Amino acid sequence: MTRLMWFRTDLRVLDNPALMHSRRDDEEATLAIYFVTEAQWQQHDLGERRINLMKQAACNLQQSLDELGIPLLILKKDTFTEAKEALQHLIETYDISELNYNLEYEVNERHRDIELCQWSKDNAIQINKFHDQCIVPPGDLKTQNGDPYRVYSPFRKAWLRLQKDYINAPSSAPGQQDMHTISHDIRDHWADNSWSPEFTEDALWDPSEDTAHEQLKEFLDKDGLQYHEQRDLPELDATSRLSFYLALGVLSPRQCIYTAWQRNGCLLSGGENGLDSWINELVWREFYRHLIVAYPELCKHRAFRSDYENVPWRDSASDFERWCKGETGYPIVDAAMKQLVDQGWMHNRLRMVTAMFLTKHLLIDWHKGEKFFSQHLVDADLASNNGGWQWSASTGADGAPYFRIFNPVTQSERFDEQGHFIARYLPELNGLSPKARHFPDDKARKACGYPEAIVDHKAARQRALDTFKSMEN
Repeated sequence: MTRLMWFRTDLRVLDNPALMHSRRDDEEATLAIYFVTEAQWQQHDLGERRINLMKQAACNLQQSLDELGIPLLILKKDTFTEAKEALQHLIETYDISELNYNLEYEVNERHRDIELCQWSKDNAIQINKFHDQCIVPPGDLKTQNGDPYRVYSPFRKAWLRLQKDYINAPSSAPGQQDMHTISHDIRDHWADNSWSPEFTEDALWDPSEDTAHEQLKEFLDKDGLQYHEQRDLPELDATSRLSFYLALGVLSPRQCIYTAWQRNGCLLSGGENGLDSWINELVWREFYRHLIVAYPELCKHRAFRSDYENVPWRDSASDFERWCKGETGYPIVDAAMKQLVDQGWMHNRLRMVTAMFLTKHLLIDWHKGEKFFSQHLVDADLASNNGGWQWSASTGADGAPYFRIFNPVTQSERFDEQGHFIARYLPELNGLSPKARHFPDDKARKACGYPEAIVDHKAARQRALDTFKSMEN
């Protein structure tokens, strides 16, 4: 008899509840499986770089599991449906006693799992499901009326009250097993059908568990206590950048929150300001996950606020292209967009600035920006990306009110005072004074070869206000 562990968005050995359950004793052997569903991932707007890193993380996991005597079969299938069918065939063909996996919350993944669970009932197959993407499982937090929380602040208060029942130390690696306990028939047959490793090493991102834990420790040692003061300053690179590891499942939210909780005097709130602030960001991440479970239409890119479903967005391909290329004539916006394309990542403050610029200054549909971010971010994550974009576009849960429109020049002066971040990604502006870098005059633009501003801030702001106000009538 063999237990089957199905890896999905949880490419790690440590603190993996489904894996630990699969190896809870030595009575039965454990076999692991992972599907490379590249066509499906592309349909979900994951970009080439992110997919490449997922493949690399899977191969890293395979090596780690080999050391534990747990074979990981990596199979290539185009879609979730094909992967599910291959999984069913494996279970039916060989002596699989149970299937274990950690839950995914997106709507297509949930439908796949519902179909699989129905099949398992019809065929008397045991399935064990676990939560690993949230500390408090979605659905466990309700308002007094029994409804899901739609606003972050009361969600956070309820989360802080309830998390005491859930916050436990992350689990260690499972015990080692004898590789020979796995049927040779299984290993030989599926080896012939397995995916051959195809990826290139990324110079900027290393999707390994060891690196993830080193980065977590380094962040908490170096920048964690000052996080509340430095988190909005892109030139300092003082954020954790752990969202990449969380998105791939190389690191678990429990590992992050529990480690920060220990450093914070066993407090999740009311401790060090910097650590409190970082934990708060992790709770925001959890809030967005609870939302996509409670409101699955968010996974279908519907506006959370139905009254803003039909905003008369401008259809300007040229303006959208200039935004994508970082050629809007607003230096902080352009530098941020160039960082995104170059690194596959963008500073969180600048994600808000660029998103609000697209949706308010250019009045272009937030769906286009959401897709562009997803295709370029190494930490692309539907719940957080959708939540952030709808916040900026004022269409989402607890979103910024439509009349709150960031002035990109003011944001630049406030958070990149000396223009160091701008100069890093727009070297043509290096020769200007720090003050001039925020919004060069016409003479400086011509001398530097920097483009004219795509819109006038005051006029664009008024256009956005008029457009959104008209939706109230």
